[in-house]
Amino acid sequence: MTNDLRTRIKAGELLIGTFIKTPAPHNVEILGLAGLDFAVIDQEHAPIGIAQMDMMALASRAAGLPILSRRWGASRDWIAPLLDLGLNGVMVPHVMDAADAHAVCDAVRFSRGKRGLSPSPRAGNYGGMNIPTYREHSDAHSVVMVQIEDASALDHLDDIAAIGDVDMLFIGPADLAQSMGVSYPSPELDAAILRVIEAGQKAGTAVGLFVGNPAQIADWHARGVTLFVCGSDQSMLRGVATQLAAAKG
Repeated sequence: MTNDLRTRIKAGELLIGTFIKTPAPHNVEILGLAGLDFAVIDQEHAPIGIAQMDMMALASRAAGLPILSRRWGASRDWIAPLLDLGLNGVMVPHVMDAADAHAVCDAVRFSRGKRGLSPSPRAGNYGGMNIPTYREHSDAHSVVMVQIEDASALDHLDDIAAIGDVDMLFIGPADLAQSMGVSYPSPELDAAILRVIEAGQKAGTAVGLFVGNPAQIADWHARGVTLFVCGSDQSMLRGVATQLAAAKG
């Protein structure tokens, strides 16, 4: 079985990962050794800078764990520097429509002619790849996940899913529920998630989902979700520590 994340996404494999919110390469290494399929470094909700990302990318290669970044900001100029570090892709929050999704793809795919090109960073083996090889390798293996987490985006699902360079529609249920003005969880939110799944299946685009509990994975996988981000390194640590503290009785 290949360990190329993009290939596995397109093959429809069941993939399970987590968010990493601690700026520590050790956590990347531990999660890779534990056997997770991937991890997403959560620069949107955690204080993780580019220098720390550099070390975490190095750890991902050592452990064989594909990593992506999720980061705040409406502009897309943060994407290319992280891919240069050797990240396997990006998860981009609050993608509202096809124009926004195209802007994300422009920042990732060299074939679109807008991403700055140099094989000198880690992603190009520090100049070990020639330019054509680097372009081809990066475009073939970099993962583009666009997050669907706004009520307005639900009206543009077909247009977003139809973009060939978009590899996944990733649902952020908490923000989507907030945007819709409904509870999380709720039947209304479940219906919206099913709309995203339907649009993805119609276009042949994979769909991912955040879940807080691994017990939710089987049900949503049966409905068509193939990739799950479950909790985070910090929630795992807190959960086990809470159980340990409770052992006092």
